[in-house]
Amino acid sequence: MGVGVQRQYAPSSICFGCGPANHKGLQIDSHRCESGLEMRFTPSDEHQAFPGMINGGIIGSLLDCHGNWAAAIALMDASDSEEPPCTVTASYSVSLRRPTPAGVELHILAEVEELLEDRAKISMTLTADGKICATGKGLFVAVKEGHPAFHRWS
Repeated sequence: MGVGVQRQYAPSSICFGCGPANHKGLQIDSHRCESGLEMRFTPSDEHQAFPGMINGGIIGSLLDCHGNWAAAIALMDASDSEEPPCTVTASYSVSLRRPTPAGVELHILAEVEELLEDRAKISMTLTADGKICATGKGLFVAVKEGHPAFHRWS
């Protein structure tokens, strides 16, 4: 699959969910696909809420960070920039539709629902073994110089 967008554009990021430099984090690895961004993630034992099932907070982190990167890449593409803007989560919601099993590869797809000049609404779907386990929606906004997160990817 090649290098994911996090390693390509933010190799020094320490974010718990998506930071390549956070060795205790989830280190998600998102890749472009025809309809947005996709990622695969295999949870570890420490990600369980109870035996055999993944913690809802971990699911939320996966959807949040993956959705944020989908927004950043979409904004970059729309502005013909070489680097994505630094984006943050303005709001997001998660619906846990069924228990998410441990020990299997999870697939998450993030798609743009609406794209404005400095923000994007993104929908996310998490599947395991071909079944939808969680869905999410988020609003992600590009921050400006002076915001505490502005240089977080550099």
